[in-house]
Amino acid sequence: MPSSVIHHFSYDPDAKALKITFVSGIRYKYKNVPEEVFNMLKAAGSKGRYFNYFIKGKFKYNKMKHS
Repeated sequence: MPSSVIHHFSYDPDAKALKITFVSGIRYKYKNVPEEVFNMLKAAGSKGRYFNYFIKGKFKYNKMKHS
């Protein structure tokens, strides 16, 4: 999953929560994300571009603390 913007992402289908860790180390949890959006992110040739067009500004989120 090479991306110049996104380091890692995961999805919890029960909670409809998408967790994204950016290359900067900052982590966000996006709420009420349909599984289809997650599947399209997985399939996207450019994860960063998909994020900017279809996730950023579209879903409520929380900044996560470093673990």
